[in-house]
Amino acid sequence: MLWLVVKNMQTSRLSNGGFAAALLVMSFALSASAQTNPNQVAAGTSGDQAASNPPLTLTLQDALERARRINPEYRAAVTELGVAKEDRVQSRAALLPSVNYNSSLIYTQGQGVPGTVRYVANNGVHEYMSQGNAHQDLSLQNIAEYRRTVAAEAAARAKSEIAARGLVVTVVQAYYGLVVAQQKYATAQRAAAEAQRFFDISQKLEKGGEVAHSDVIKAQIQFQQQQRDLQQAELEMNRSRVELAVLVFPDFNQNFSVVDDLPLPEPLPAFAEVQTAAANKNPELRAALAGLQAAKQEVAVAWNGFLPSLSVDYFYGIDANQFAVHGPTDPVTGFRQRNLGYAATATLQFPVWNWGANRSKVKQADLRRDQAKVELSFAQRQLLGNLRTFYDEAQTARAQLESLSQSAELAAESLRLTTLRYQAGEVSVLEVVDAQNTLTSARNAFHDGQVRFRIAMANLQTLTGNL
Repeated sequence: MLWLVVKNMQTSRLSNGGFAAALLVMSFALSASAQTNPNQVAAGTSGDQAASNPPLTLTLQDALERARRINPEYRAAVTELGVAKEDRVQSRAALLPSVNYNSSLIYTQGQGVPGTVRYVANNGVHEYMSQGNAHQDLSLQNIAEYRRTVAAEAAARAKSEIAARGLVVTVVQAYYGLVVAQQKYATAQRAAAEAQRFFDISQKLEKGGEVAHSDVIKAQIQFQQQQRDLQQAELEMNRSRVELAVLVFPDFNQNFSVVDDLPLPEPLPAFAEVQTAAANKNPELRAALAGLQAAKQEVAVAWNGFLPSLSVDYFYGIDANQFAVHGPTDPVTGFRQRNLGYAATATLQFPVWNWGANRSKVKQADLRRDQAKVELSFAQRQLLGNLRTFYDEAQTARAQLESLSQSAELAAESLRLTTLRYQAGEVSVLEVVDAQNTLTSARNAFHDGQVRFRIAMANLQTLTGNL
């Protein structure tokens, strides 16, 4: 439009009125092009970008997958699990033989006489060592250390699952918080429209002399209050969108929509089934058990410090004055020495005295084991308590959904009938305002009940896994 106006101005003569009209059209085109969607402005995208990039539709599972990739607490737990796995690999390697290759040269100052050196410990002026070494440490301490790393890995795996389930609760709260905020915004829009309609009705009735001016004032006050509630609902909706965007998008994208699946609540399983799932799949209990096993192995590691350890080394290669497979031929005997050969050593070490360090380590390990027992006992009690509490919460929230839905329907019908009675002069304006407020409260309570049930199920599944 703007291009056409400029083209016409260049190719034709415009009268004063035509020129003014062209300027008006240009200003309208500029103002229209400057308007953008508030969500696009918040997301930092232009109108053209929004047109080329439609909003991404997120389901709850999509949000969970995205959150798992960028949530720092969950990633920290996964990292700890990876570190624990590598600790187990390193500890297992300590139980197996290791092979190394050593190559070195020792040069010693000579005495000026062939075959004699100033350092009596060396075999010659030149000594070459090029040999492979197979080394093995045999110690009960290494075995106990490996068992400890296995238990630590199991504990880290359980903690990563705890973090994953906790992340589910966080995402469920944010996801359905946005869904409910959108529903409440729609409810506020309907309430504002109803208040506007009632305000118009009261004005018409006042003109006909059927109601007093005080009714119009009350209807206007109600309309203004609904407008303020609408603004507050929009603010809460935008805040909920930001909270979910922080959780699921690494680039803080707000150009997305969510799927409203709240009208389809899943059935609640029987408590006996929930108990069985909690006993078999509870990560807190598994983490506490693994922690106790690791603490017991630490005690074993500490006690093994009092036991002897055996190390065995096998060498094969060259340790001679010449870097060659064969040495020089003896001119007298004609014997040619072979430098390539093998050797083996075995060392048995007995701990004798270390100023009480080993006994101190045993005391430390005993303290950690006792603490692990206390934590396991508490985890068992906490599981029983949380299981009963979370199940009752989910059961109550599920049972109240039908009642809340009926209350919202009854409130809508009550408002309709009360408005008709007001038009007939049978009720006061206060009853109409009360019916409007009751309908808004009933709808919001129903939406809150829906998200309450979803969060209660997410909390219950932190103990049982997916039911």
